[in-house]
Amino acid sequence: MRYITPRKAAEGLGSAHEGTQHHWAMTVTAVALLILTPLFMITVARAIGLPQELLVVYFGRPFPALITALFIIVGMLHFIKGTRIMIDDYLQGGARKAAIIASVIFGWAVIAFAIYALARMGLGAIVVI
Repeated sequence: MRYITPRKAAEGLGSAHEGTQHHWAMTVTAVALLILTPLFMITVARAIGLPQELLVVYFGRPFPALITALFIIVGMLHFIKGTRIMIDDYLQGGARKAAIIASVIFGWAVIAFAIYALARMGLGAIVVI
């Protein structure tokens, strides 16, 4: 007979043995997005209507660039984990594997392009000033 404590039962739920970690990752990214979304919206609202030169200078500053980068990184990591749940629920076999690969590639590509664009604007702000 095997006796399991409640803590031991909560560790490694599911066949993949990572249910608890996945749940906590989703919770942490959701709370981070709760804080970052209003900051990102305010940051973008201040940039609306600026000409291109001033827009490059604006996102070349540390605070708008940092808020934008954090929002995109945390948001896309949340997206990748969330789509994984949906894909696991609704697809099977090769379609599941292909969809997971596509969603992960898409998420990391968005992160890479956004960071590259922010870095270019940061370097462009140095040249413009």
